[in-house]
Amino acid sequence: MAMVYFRLNVFFLLFVAARGVEVTDENNGIPYGVDCSFPIHYKNLRCNGLLPEQESIYETFMEGCYAKYGSKHCDDYENDRIEMNLKQPESMVNYTDTGFKKIKAPTELFQLLKTHFDRNHAKMKEEKWPKGNIYVNHWASPTYMISVEDTEMEGGSLDLKNKVWNAAKPVVEAWTGMELKPTSQYGIRVYTEGAILNPHADRLPLVSSAIVNVAQDVDEDWLLEVYDRNGNAVNVTMEPGDMVLYESGSLIHGRPFPLKGRYYANIFIHFEPTGRPLNFENYDYVEEMDEFFPPYLLPNGGWADEWRRRNPTGWHQASPSAAHVDTLPAFEAAAHNDVKTLQQIAMEDSRSLFAKDRNGWMPIHEAARGGCKEALEFLVDQGVPMNAKTHKNKGVTPLTIAINAHSEDHDAVRYLKEMGAEL
Repeated sequence: MAMVYFRLNVFFLLFVAARGVEVTDENNGIPYGVDCSFPIHYKNLRCNGLLPEQESIYETFMEGCYAKYGSKHCDDYENDRIEMNLKQPESMVNYTDTGFKKIKAPTELFQLLKTHFDRNHAKMKEEKWPKGNIYVNHWASPTYMISVEDTEMEGGSLDLKNKVWNAAKPVVEAWTGMELKPTSQYGIRVYTEGAILNPHADRLPLVSSAIVNVAQDVDEDWLLEVYDRNGNAVNVTMEPGDMVLYESGSLIHGRPFPLKGRYYANIFIHFEPTGRPLNFENYDYVEEMDEFFPPYLLPNGGWADEWRRRNPTGWHQASPSAAHVDTLPAFEAAAHNDVKTLQQIAMEDSRSLFAKDRNGWMPIHEAARGGCKEALEFLVDQGVPMNAKTHKNKGVTPLTIAINAHSEDHDAVRYLKEMGAEL
């Protein structure tokens, strides 16, 4: 019981510290920073004995990955995670003072998610992770997925996915003060007993995001650990219906303390700032935008070179400078995997599916960047060239974009390869 009291004391002090109240070293309960609960900037824990059990937990975590995949695959992922943690957050534009905020989810949003979970939790599918992926200890505590767009699930559809995005978007926009566009929605992930979520910053373009706790059956709170603007750990508790807004590309977040309970179900809803302020009065912001880097990344930051390597053609956003303003819905629909809208566009003006913006990007390139397999299938069926290159044939193909944005194992990548697409 002494350890339980000690941890609760630390978490209370962190709660207070996050709100600007002076914290004293009472009962050895002091706030901690990075590399204490889990390696974040460096692999060696530097905690001065504050959380002694965490060192062995991390060792077990990595040993489990080694046993499953071999050290090379696991270390590659782990080194990449730590490099991102070091360089990416300091290279991001911060849109809020704190980087995170806990609220109650809008009633409509929570009801959509809870209904879908209740209908389909018995049909959840084990999540498949790439070889060596160390973000969750899935080799010891499998994770399961209840996708909102999986038509094998009762009520699952692209329409439901869009309803979730539409219900969350105004909340995240109001918090950040920026116009956002959807980038990713993982569905409802169900963690199991013993699960650990390795502290990390999300891969871009996952920038402005929300976590909603849909359901849980736990013996004690499974703490969400985030790091504030001063590098101090803050532990956040969640219950069903709670929603945490967070700047996921710049905020280190994870759950390094093993889950004690049967399951914990969250959905992750991600957006990308367009660069336009939410209540803009003029277009002055356009002049301030970099022609190559996205508006949320500092061109001189430590992550800029790595972002350039992963995105050799730069950031692309369909805009009023595109060839025809009336073709913009095709770009947006492709980026969001909205096949229904693409079908309607094809009937009304199929030329829009072949349109190019000022950088030579077509809807098929947006679908590739978003990992939108169904949109890719539809566009290829409509005759859109799957090997079309950006930048007047001097750029990259959809397959290259999909691999850079995702992985060799992604469904969109596998589809393009099966169709004989070229790099």
